Amino acid sequence: MTTKLIVGFGNPGTSYDFTRHNLGFLVLDYFLSQKKLVWLPKKKYKSYYQHFDTGKNSAFLIKPQTYYNSIGHAVQSFSNYYKIQPKDILIICDDFYLAFGKNRLRLNGSAGGNNGLKSVINTMKTEEIPRLRIGTSNPDRREKLSDIDFVLSRFTPEERTQLPAILDAAALRIEDFINDKFY
Repeated sequence: MTTKLIVGFGNPGTSYDFTRHNLGFLVLDYFLSQKKLVWLPKKKYKSYYQHFDTGKNSAFLIKPQTYYNSIGHAVQSFSNYYKIQPKDILIICDDFYLAFGKNRLRLNGSAGGNNGLKSVINTMKTEEIPRLRIGTSNPDRREKLSDIDFVLSRFTPEERTQLPAILDAAALRIEDFINDKFY
């Protein structure tokens, strides 16, 4: 049995709910609701977490409560304590370069401008960490806002109607990763 770690990226606090940067949190909230599980606090790792077994593997899901750009420390602490290898960690994050709702799986690679990924890569000292990037692009809004204001902006009403399908697709990707069907 392999232990996996699924990390949703986001910022703590209700003021960030339904912002583009908190899409990783939203995906994990949705996934846990499907499993009828709730988040538990893990103060030692500055995270909310949940653990479950699939029969084949087990998985920890975490929502670090550090801010987005400092997420690497929570990931490293959690993975070190539970002896989870980088290849068994799945990062779920937003990507404003990808078309809205499109998801892209990568087994490794650079941060590609994502400061949360940069934090994880620098802290873990490896780019060999799988990630699921979910597109949040909205060209009309992007041209009116700075990058920071864009990622911290809330989804439009039209985008919110698309979220259930996006969350379903991401939940399937998480299941595949946990059950070793990802590769």
